[in-house]
Amino acid sequence: MAIYQQPGTTTTTHTQRHGSWSTTVCDCCGDMSTCCFGLWCFPCMQCETAKMHGWCCAMPLLDVCCIVSCLLRSSIRERHGIDGSSCGDFCQLNYCYMCVWCQMNRELKIRAGQAGQSTTQAINM
Repeated sequence: MAIYQQPGTTTTTHTQRHGSWSTTVCDCCGDMSTCCFGLWCFPCMQCETAKMHGWCCAMPLLDVCCIVSCLLRSSIRERHGIDGSSCGDFCQLNYCYMCVWCQMNRELKIRAGQAGQSTTQAINM
């Protein structure tokens, strides 16, 4: 939260942080383009997801035993204030690896669309 004060007016800016994922792991129908991208070219979607998060796009290609996936998911959760745990991430990745990657891709797209959005309130004094 930032507060800017000018004579006679106080402006308070709140940046919204959400405590949960915007979509569920099995919410593929909400964004068919991501689902189809993951289905037809999964490694490309993984590389795009890593790149959208600011990581090297080749990192997912080194994903042995879901380690890179867990690290990326944890980093996304930390950056966006999403609740969860590394153990939960690992269990979900073992449940449906592709669905979790699609969820991460959708989340980054949604958050990128919300970047810079904030609530601004001006109070006249």
